[in-house]
Amino acid sequence: MAGNYVELIGNLTRDPELRFIPSGAAVANFGLAVNRRWRNQQTNEWEEEVNFFDIVCWRDLAENVAESLSKGNRVLVSGRLQSRSWETDNGEKRIKVEVVADEVGPSLRWATAQVTRTERREGGGGGGGGYDAPPQTEAPSYGQDEEPF
Repeated sequence: MAGNYVELIGNLTRDPELRFIPSGAAVANFGLAVNRRWRNQQTNEWEEEVNFFDIVCWRDLAENVAESLSKGNRVLVSGRLQSRSWETDNGEKRIKVEVVADEVGPSLRWATAQVTRTERREGGGGGGGGYDAPPQTEAPSYGQDEEPF
C-alpha cells in the first residue's frame, strides 16, 4: 500500500484517556509499546527493542476504545502518521509524530474477546478520520439473523 499507512501490534502503556473537543467530537489517546525480539547471531542470546508510540482515536472509535481497552491490553492499530507542532510557554518549538488510528482491535493471539456491536451515535462517522476529516460513509446494515463479521 502506498502513502502514509502504518500497522502496529503492541501493548497499551496506559489506559485510554477520553475527552471531548469544543465541537463535541470525542478524542482518545493512549500509548502503545511495540516489542521486537531477535536472536543475536554472534552471542546466540535473545535481544529485545521496544518502541513507544502515541495513538490518537477520534469520534466513535475514541469512545469504543476508551470503553473497551485498558493498560496492558494487546491490540492491533492501523492508521496514518501525523505530525503536529506547537510552541511552549518558553517560546520553544515542539513537534510530535502520532499515529491517528483508523482501526483498533484486540489481538487474539494470547487472549479472547467478546465483540458487542454498538449503535451508531448521532453525528458519528467512523473512527479515525483525522483532526478535520469529514464523517465516513454509512456502514452497511445487516439483518437480525446475519452476522456483520
